Amino acid sequence: MTSEKTLDTESLEFLEKYLNNAAPTGYESEGQKLWMKYLEPYVDEFITDTYGTAVGVINPEAEFKVVIEGHADEISWYVNYITDDGLIYVIRNGGSDHQIAASKRVNIHTKKGIVKGVFGWPAIHTRDKEKEQSPKMNNICIDVGCSTKEEVENLGVHIGCVITYPDEFFVLNEDKFVCRALDNRIGGFMVAQVAKLLKENKKKLPFGLYITNSVQEEIGLRGAEMITQRIKPNIAIVTDVTHDTTTPMIEKKTNGLTKIGDGPVISYAPAVQNKLRELLIETAEEKNIPFQRMANSRWTGTDTDAFAYSNGGVASALISLPLRYMHTTVEMVHKKDVEGVINLIYESVLKIKEGETFNYFE
Repeated sequence: MTSEKTLDTESLEFLEKYLNNAAPTGYESEGQKLWMKYLEPYVDEFITDTYGTAVGVINPEAEFKVVIEGHADEISWYVNYITDDGLIYVIRNGGSDHQIAASKRVNIHTKKGIVKGVFGWPAIHTRDKEKEQSPKMNNICIDVGCSTKEEVENLGVHIGCVITYPDEFFVLNEDKFVCRALDNRIGGFMVAQVAKLLKENKKKLPFGLYITNSVQEEIGLRGAEMITQRIKPNIAIVTDVTHDTTTPMIEKKTNGLTKIGDGPVISYAPAVQNKLRELLIETAEEKNIPFQRMANSRWTGTDTDAFAYSNGGVASALISLPLRYMHTTVEMVHKKDVEGVINLIYESVLKIKEGETFNYFE
């Protein structure tokens, strides 16, 4: 399968638009609408739930159900406190990194529209060199150009407004995709591409395929927990990002070795069903798709865990996309790995047989 077929111009244009749209945890619906519009030609129907998870379904009448899944939400901040002199203190919505906040621009989402602001930081000249502080949750604050609390509130900003970074998609050195929110809107993009390939290649599946874009992963896999009870799948193949551990200050002895450009990462973990994992590995080897291996400990920390332990146990596996600088505004992945994940999920789906249980005792 050629890379042009996997990632054509239309696909890349959608990816850029989809990444640039803000979809913080709990506020994913506008991004989900973009995703559903893109996916619509390739599925038979959609399922949506109360909190915003969206699912495109192929063969909805089939009893045997296979999920391929990514998550739609991105980390963000909440307005937590507005001082009398118009400065805004925040709390996390997901795993937002306080250390990268200083000097970043922000978008505060209000009913009146976007309010621009900046995470201010004292000039180097004014800081005490003997007791220099690093950014912390109690000393980072947002300046929206106001001098009173009332002035801030007149802009439409109030406690509970969600805050995102405005950083947008670009391509670095021809084949590296860089953006905030690659974790994990790139996952929703990749599973959508699988549906696109199935349609364009006129592949008929003997089971129902549920292309799932879950919400609220960043605060505890909550969207996946909800939607798996709705779908009640037999099999789930989840995709998320994982760390490129070759960049500075990451200890490989504890974090393992995975690298962008070296292919999809297949996980070993208690939640990963061994026979399903071996199907992924055999598929990769058969189709000459380069891949890497990763060992997780007690859990994967991804929606795999939510699917695996639902409904009495669902055979689940995880294919990760290696990524640099997770939970920053310059998350980076390799185009070749994106193609590899798409192709591995696609080829693996084609190998799954209707009624396959992956039971260890059969």
